[in-house]
Amino acid sequence: MTRPKATAENLIDDDRVRVTRFEFAPGAETGWHRHDLDYVITALTDCRMLLEEPGGETREAVVPAGTVYRRHKGVEHNVINGGEAPMSFVETELK
Repeated sequence: MTRPKATAENLIDDDRVRVTRFEFAPGAETGWHRHDLDYVITALTDCRMLLEEPGGETREAVVPAGTVYRRHKGVEHNVINGGEAPMSFVETELK
């Protein structure tokens, strides 16, 4: 299955942080990636994420607008907009 790609806009990339805004049309994906840095996600819209994980597992995560969460480096996944509305979040990676 071919999905549209999410767009990524680099907002800051300096010696301390990398901040990227991601925009997803319904069904759009990031593509498989591994996080090499600890990171914080701030949901700008309600986000209904379908997460494809190693080993073929999938899970859904619903993240309300304004919610913030963090993860440690090493996370590997493909993030898909599993909802019917566009979704957007800001990712802040900690260098």
